[in-house]
Amino acid sequence: MAKWDLAIGLIFLTQTTVGILGNFSLLCHYIILSFTEYRWRSTDFIHKHLIVANFLALLCKGVPQTMAAFGRKHFLSDIGCKLLSLLHRVGRGVSIGSICILSVYQAITISPGNSRWAELKVKAPKYIFPSIFLCWVLQMLVNIIFPIYLMSTLSDKNITNRKDFGYCSSVRHDKTSDSLYGLLLSFPDVLCLGLMLWASSSMVFLLYRHKKRVQHIRRTNASSASSPESRATKTILLLVSTFVYFYTLSSIFQVVLTAFDNPSSILINVTAVMSVCFPSVSPFLLMSHNSKVPKVPRLWCSLQQTGVSGGLMVSVH
Repeated sequence: MAKWDLAIGLIFLTQTTVGILGNFSLLCHYIILSFTEYRWRSTDFIHKHLIVANFLALLCKGVPQTMAAFGRKHFLSDIGCKLLSLLHRVGRGVSIGSICILSVYQAITISPGNSRWAELKVKAPKYIFPSIFLCWVLQMLVNIIFPIYLMSTLSDKNITNRKDFGYCSSVRHDKTSDSLYGLLLSFPDVLCLGLMLWASSSMVFLLYRHKKRVQHIRRTNASSASSPESRATKTILLLVSTFVYFYTLSSIFQVVLTAFDNPSSILINVTAVMSVCFPSVSPFLLMSHNSKVPKVPRLWCSLQQTGVSGGLMVSVH
């Protein structure tokens, strides 16, 4: 095995393992809360769907890419290749949709009571479930065509015009069809990015205006940094900025990858690394900036305290 293949394999393995452990820790946190008297917030529902989307992206992209990097490229059938590619695309799409819904909801939540969003502020929690459901359905419909031209590297079909992606390959077709389908796939993402940027700008403006109003108050518990709404807003702004950063890098590499008929293994691997960066990082951003979410060591200590007095009595601080 070449040194480059070993290095990229270790990168994929580390990235996938850390991401799965982070999302699993966050999932355990919500499972523990379901046995307590914790009052569920509307954003918790979005977080849970973000975790599921992260798992899909990591398992359907990170795991096969790790195996391919270590030399196990011929392990998927045509159906397996198509299914993994579809699930990865859906997970990626739901991830951007979840962050979009989260940022828009928070922007509406922190808006002043006398603003034009006042009426929607009361109704916003009711729209979260249908919005998430619509996001899943939309991503499945948009990406259902994506795997049609994909096939396993084990396929015995006599097709010379193939484009190899490591553990899967695709049939090359004309650039016009690729461009049109690329625009179709990109439309929901561009729409979500636009909404995220609008919501983020609104939140930054509201935080700045609020900070100006409380500058004359010296007590730290009255500052904007101490309020739960402000902390939640800053966490979402961090999530959005991190997502946009990794998404932009991933999109650039994806466009470059599409432009080549025979892309190099380095370009394929770097593009794959970029595509699973956010699913690996996002659970740690949520855990580190949310006092309600325990850090990983504290979480496992809480798990060891389960079963007290015949029931599950865990205190999550």
